[in-house]
Amino acid sequence: MKTLVIVAHPNLEQSKVNRTWMNRLQQEDNVTVHNLYAHYPTYEIDVKKEQQLLLEHDRIVFQFPFYWYSSPALLKQWQDLVLTYGWAYGSEGTKLRGKEFMLVISTGGPKEAYQAGGFNHFSISELTKPFQATANLTGMRFLPTFTQQGVRFLTNEQVLENAEELVCHLKNNY
Repeated sequence: MKTLVIVAHPNLEQSKVNRTWMNRLQQEDNVTVHNLYAHYPTYEIDVKKEQQLLLEHDRIVFQFPFYWYSSPALLKQWQDLVLTYGWAYGSEGTKLRGKEFMLVISTGGPKEAYQAGGFNHFSISELTKPFQATANLTGMRFLPTFTQQGVRFLTNEQVLENAEELVCHLKNNY
């Protein structure tokens, strides 16, 4: 299975967790790591190139920090431009049908903050429903999300261990 990991972090050099995840995933066979902010610093997305990347892979992974209960701006723009009607969805839009889709998310806040009664009042699962709806609309199978919460409090050793957990999560056959 060929996996495409689309990394969307506007300050990757400052992110210990997302940078470590990306570097670790680059070591895996059959995994293509695609850093959107490195490829498109001016937000001018090559739609045909991005669509071709999607076609070449069986599993699509969005890796990003949770910003304002969603993804960073460039990933949202990527979705708006790349996942077009007639290509990704609609009666003729079947290019992604049957592929797997997964989220890999980091949060600064702890797990307790993302639950009923917590600081944010909602779980990560509830807050990521739009991504699940995208999978449904495009005919992709939504896989369990890999989430690391409270990243601000992790030691370097915990970050490295977490990167190995991510690799195991991606390798599981769902």
